[in-house]
Amino acid sequence: MGLFDRGVKKTKESFFQRLSRSIIGKSKVDDDVLDAIEEALVASDMGVDTTLKIVDSLEERVGRDKYMSFGELVEMLRDEIGKLLDVDSQESVGEPFDLGKKPLVVMVVGVNGVGKTTTIGKLASRYKAAGKKVMIGAADTFRAAAVEQLQIWADRAGVEIVKQKQGSDPASVAFDTVKSAVAKDMDVVLIDTAGRLHNRVDLMNELTKIRNVMRKVVPDAPHEVLLVLDASTGQNAYRQAQEFARATDITSLAVTKLDGTAKGGVVIGIVDQMKVPVKFIGIGEGIDDLKVFDRKEFVNSLFSVEDIDK
Repeated sequence: MGLFDRGVKKTKESFFQRLSRSIIGKSKVDDDVLDAIEEALVASDMGVDTTLKIVDSLEERVGRDKYMSFGELVEMLRDEIGKLLDVDSQESVGEPFDLGKKPLVVMVVGVNGVGKTTTIGKLASRYKAAGKKVMIGAADTFRAAAVEQLQIWADRAGVEIVKQKQGSDPASVAFDTVKSAVAKDMDVVLIDTAGRLHNRVDLMNELTKIRNVMRKVVPDAPHEVLLVLDASTGQNAYRQAQEFARATDITSLAVTKLDGTAKGGVVIGIVDQMKVPVKFIGIGEGIDDLKVFDRKEFVNSLFSVEDIDK
């Protein structure tokens, strides 16, 4: 089983089970089949707006040829979803971030519990393995044990970490991190931030302050604002994305726990509604279980031939 097959296995099984119950024995695509597709897409937590967009496109295409095979219908689904995921017009899958920046500064945001700290550790390990000099800034200074957890991941990845005591000013940590990174000729800087949605104004002010102090050292920092989302939370992940997008300019997404949920459709819904690309997916707990997102492989795995034939 391939990487993306493992990542979307539960979502795929749920989708095809729902769909097959409604189309077995049918020789044409009718309203019942389209309703079954709509139900299956909503059940995968793709979201109502995105689901209706897909079903409307299918209905228009099917209207030209009522008599088509299940395989042809699924091929249409694959095509329509592929278009929705193509928000950055990248045909090939290469390095998600621009490593021409030195240092590349990535501010990582997301609520507590989505796997933000783990994602930072995995990113650090990924770039360290690629021969890059990496530094982590522990700017989530409010949550108890956040700094200690990040220290553990930094040790596992074998990278430097800049930290202060709990309750310190997050912007101060970010400033010290970027200043140290420049002095030590680092390639990649990963800045952790507090995972709180207690008050949108406070969140916006804090992230803005972190941005401003980093720009005193690196004028165009951060180069990426990576939002980490937990796929298993379904539509809650979409609501979190909306809140963070109101607080700061999100440039990319990392989706965790994709392998453990049947709600993988949320990836498609969030990208469609937010127009922000997924750059990484988490499909396990290991330090190497953070992979570059390939939209074509993701769609092909979600609607793979072996499932169509069943």
